[in-house]
Amino acid sequence: MNRRIRISNLSAACIVVLLAACSDQVAKVEPLRPVLTEVVGTSAATEVFAYAGEVRSRVEQPLGFRIAGKITERLVDAGAAIKPGQILARLDPADTALSASAAAAQHQLAEADARRYRELRRQNFVSQAALDSRETALQAAAAQSDLARNQSAYTVLKADQPGVVGQVLAEVGQVVSPGQAVFRVARADTLEVAIAIPESRLAEARAASATGRAEVTLWADDALRYRGQLREIAAMADPVTRTYAARVSIADADPRVVFGMTATVRFLASGDSERLSIPQSALFQNDGKPAVWLVGEDGSVSLRNVEVWRYADETVELKSGLARGERIVVAGVHKLTSGEKIRIAEQQGNTVKTHNTRAK
Repeated sequence: MNRRIRISNLSAACIVVLLAACSDQVAKVEPLRPVLTEVVGTSAATEVFAYAGEVRSRVEQPLGFRIAGKITERLVDAGAAIKPGQILARLDPADTALSASAAAAQHQLAEADARRYRELRRQNFVSQAALDSRETALQAAAAQSDLARNQSAYTVLKADQPGVVGQVLAEVGQVVSPGQAVFRVARADTLEVAIAIPESRLAEARAASATGRAEVTLWADDALRYRGQLREIAAMADPVTRTYAARVSIADADPRVVFGMTATVRFLASGDSERLSIPQSALFQNDGKPAVWLVGEDGSVSLRNVEVWRYADETVELKSGLARGERIVVAGVHKLTSGEKIRIAEQQGNTVKTHNTRAK
């Protein structure tokens, strides 16, 4: 009887040990860690370099009065849309009105004098030279009268083209000189981004100008993307900053693009280029050499050395080491080990989607 009890106790103990072992084995199976990956060469274009700039108009015209005077009225504010012929401001017309009246009186006097001399010449009481002198005086008085009338018209400042008032540079009560800018008007249909290119990137910028492809994003809303084209690069560098001023036109600008906004211009290389581009975050140092984590079909990762052609702002262009269509890890590369299995995650817009890659 005692022997049977001992055997039963021993069997129960074995069962407990086996269950505990099974429990430990199940506990060791941990879920796969999601890792952000990317398929090489899936984008239509590759970022080469990027610059911050300011949205401006290709045509920025300073407007001012053609005569000196005191501003008595300003009819538009900064940001106002204007059309050709619209009155923007007025000067005090008192002085020009007096000048016009005086010139008109002198014209009438010269005209009467010329009439009298014509009659005297007909009767041969005066010489032809005397008549010619009066005729010349009449022409001068007529020109002076026309000039005075024009001066009166110049007290009204009108827009000569459609656009947007970018700046107001003078206020009511201020005395301005001829040609002094009172407004700065920008053409709304010729928007572009003003950027500065350093000397070290000048060759790249000139190469990009050959293709003319660029992408413009706004700091206010980086989800908005517009097509751009490098229009011009200054021939000389700024003597202080040693950068070259450049303009990138916005081909498909809409009302959300406003003067003065901060914008980023990214120059793009053709998507069918032989060189592949990957994010800088994908690089890993393997014995001092650049490498990437390659993701296999079963979700396991392995290191592969690559040869870098050049570094851009956020990307790396490769000479060799990867093929189009291969999947690599682009984040968290310092936390992986060779042969480790991961759960694939991909960036799709503003969301990250994962795929189940657990081996069966």
